Amino acid sequence: MLSKSSLLLHRINATPTNTATQCVHNEWFPLTCATQVPDTVARYHTHAVGPNQCCSAVVQEISSPVVTVWSVVRRFDNPQAYKHFVKSCNVVGGDGDVGTVREVRVISGLPAARSTERLEILDEERHVISFSVVGGDHRLANYRSVTTLHPSPAGNGTVVIESYVVDVPPGNTREDTSVFVDTIVRCNLQSLAQIAENSAGPNKKSSS
Repeated sequence: MLSKSSLLLHRINATPTNTATQCVHNEWFPLTCATQVPDTVARYHTHAVGPNQCCSAVVQEISSPVVTVWSVVRRFDNPQAYKHFVKSCNVVGGDGDVGTVREVRVISGLPAARSTERLEILDEERHVISFSVVGGDHRLANYRSVTTLHPSPAGNGTVVIESYVVDVPPGNTREDTSVFVDTIVRCNLQSLAQIAENSAGPNKKSSS
């Protein structure tokens, strides 16, 4: 984990190139036209964006069925199952439904120590989960994330989309902020893919 942390910080401090969307409108849909997203999914990724905020999205394809991926993503009480930079998580309010609050502690080496987060959406049928940051020791003020899952166009896997909106910290640009957050989200989704694909392997073998 520490090596991943060092890699992340190196990437954050590097000069960004070809970076993300500048989000200066009242509403923003951060997905590219090349991303095939059903309308029922796309509506969750339309964010209200303030004048000093940015938003972006990361897309990850996973060679596992939606039900397998969702079983990991839906665990609001256990983000460390696939998020490498989370050290621990404790639920401090609620019973797992919308409104539940968790206290997340991150590994050393990141510019943060803890994050207090509230569950905003948990749609088991549509496979949508969303949380917002409501406190903590970090620079991601007013952060809100939405993650959706839907079957891949080929029908044999899952497309995961995670989009977010967040304040641009003082002294940073929208580009800096997008590179920083995109890097973390991308690392998390790559880890999710590895875990889901590994867990699906034995099931496929046993069913054959």
